[in-house]
Amino acid sequence: MEAALAPDLEICDPHHHLWDHPTSRYLLDELHEDTGPCHRVTSTVFVECLSAWRTDGPEAFRPVGETAFVAAQATESDERRAAGGAVIAGIVGYADLRAPEIADVLAAHVEAGEGRFRGIRQVSAWDASPDIRTSHTDPPPGLLAEAAFRSGFAALGRAGLSFDAWLYHPQLDELADLARAHPDVPIVLDHLGGPIGIGPYAGRRGEVLDAWRAAMGRVAACGNVALKLGGIGMPIFGLGWHRQESPASSEELAAAWGDDIRWCIDQFGVDRCMFESNFPVDRQSCSYTTLWNAFKRIAAGASPAEQGALFHDSAVRAYRLDGRGQHGTRP
Repeated sequence: MEAALAPDLEICDPHHHLWDHPTSRYLLDELHEDTGPCHRVTSTVFVECLSAWRTDGPEAFRPVGETAFVAAQATESDERRAAGGAVIAGIVGYADLRAPEIADVLAAHVEAGEGRFRGIRQVSAWDASPDIRTSHTDPPPGLLAEAAFRSGFAALGRAGLSFDAWLYHPQLDELADLARAHPDVPIVLDHLGGPIGIGPYAGRRGEVLDAWRAAMGRVAACGNVALKLGGIGMPIFGLGWHRQESPASSEELAAAWGDDIRWCIDQFGVDRCMFESNFPVDRQSCSYTTLWNAFKRIAAGASPAEQGALFHDSAVRAYRLDGRGQHGTRP
């Protein structure tokens, strides 16, 4: 365990999951164990992960069960705040934006979210290599360009909701095309844009990062895209932290990712960047405290105002957690 660096710096963690699997539990108790004792994490955003879907009724509406489940956990987080741990302030759920009844599905999510529902994540991460695992919702190649998907994507904008994107670095230009076609819909790009480091990309980190930087520059030119700085503990990035005898230290994490994350901040600006935990996924490689220490090391050269944006304000603005409209531009 590491002691928390800069423990008074306020944090909004804009990306975590909740689940209760036979071999892995991460619910409010576990979230509060992570967010309570060390860093000053005051609020979080839950992101979909197939938890508590309805098992009957129309298929398009079954993911609304997850939003209702998380809303109940969020209400409990309010009640337990005095004992320590963050409040779940926002919910990003799942919907298949290709569904003909998508407007009604989005309305059902909003109602189930009890004031906390902020948007949809429909993962598009796909790669032709069989060595790259299929994402949990099994997307087809080219999802973001499908006419039915784009129709549903436009419905997000009409509903005042945002879109979380999770894809791999060879797909970044697909996202840039989507963002240019729908500049009124806020997009939050997860996990640094997914620079893959396994399968056919293993041992080619320099080449991968060159291609990733070029594509990320084109995404950054789209003013409606914000970026989550995290996911660095995921095995798919290829650095093998999860195979070490002991968890990665914050110094190791910062040394491996500091230059690339600072480059992202330069491209997108602090107002469109936010650090994220991606827990419990990233605990394969490090502890929650260690991860945020790594982020604080990476951002050590930033001004207090810039650090405030990266660790709290940009996430609050992107997910409208302060009551303002999308990215602060709508009532």
